[in-house]
Amino acid sequence: MRAELTRLRDSIDNIDAAVVHMLAERFKCTQQVGVLKAEHQLPPADPAREARQIARLRELAESAKLDPAFAEKLLNFIIAEVIRHHETIADGTR
Repeated sequence: MRAELTRLRDSIDNIDAAVVHMLAERFKCTQQVGVLKAEHQLPPADPAREARQIARLRELAESAKLDPAFAEKLLNFIIAEVIRHHETIADGTR
């Protein structure tokens, strides 16, 4: 039992590390988007794109057997942080 618990926890730790690294990569891309938006005076938020992303993520969650509501909450949290970054970038270019 102990060995199995350790094996599972090691897997969880590896997955958590991968999630953190993937989020870091995502934020590197969204920072670049923020710079482009600021340079071209586009708004920090894009509600139409955000809605498409949420719908897409809900579908992916369903196919992965993950609660779509949870996936949507997670993406909404990430989107809010991205918008905050974009606002900060825009404020710095004004």
